[in-house]
Amino acid sequence: MAIGSPDKAARLDQLRVYADVQVRSGFRAAAEVRSDVFEAARDEVQEPAEAQRLTDEFVSAAHASLAAEAAGWPEVTEYDRLQAAFADLRAGGVVVLEAVDDHWAANEKLDEMRATGRQPRGIAYFTHTDIWHAVEHRMLELNLWHGTSANVAEGDDLLGFVTDTLAAHGIESVFDEGRIEVSVAWQRRPFAASH
Repeated sequence: MAIGSPDKAARLDQLRVYADVQVRSGFRAAAEVRSDVFEAARDEVQEPAEAQRLTDEFVSAAHASLAAEAAGWPEVTEYDRLQAAFADLRAGGVVVLEAVDDHWAANEKLDEMRATGRQPRGIAYFTHTDIWHAVEHRMLELNLWHGTSANVAEGDDLLGFVTDTLAAHGIESVFDEGRIEVSVAWQRRPFAASH
């Protein structure tokens, strides 16, 4: 073990958190979540049976924890308000891509649209890891480009439109270092997850 690296208990706790953010994200099928967690568990333990046991334990605990918390959420959650804001952005000419792998997905979408003679007002996107950060820290990093693929800058009308739209749904946001930091609790209900 390298000096300063986490011990096995800490690494298992990281695996538990990984299972939790995957489940709470709601964007991956149950089989995909189990497969990803199992692969991560196999990095930690040698025996496949032990890796499967940890996977089952951590994924089941994540589902149980989410169900228990969701029972106490308001009728309209912060996630619901975020989705309503995204609908308004889309209606205003901004493409919103959720849970993409990286910025290449946004670039590809713009290329597809240009090939058919369309150029959106802008494109906003966030990745799976951005969601995991939101699950843990109540802050979603939203990338925003103009329809030309140029980054937004402070004072741009497009940036104002996006932050004003979020604010209209009671969602605070701040533009910082090229991204919009959206303050939101990732309260996606269990039944909203794809299976």
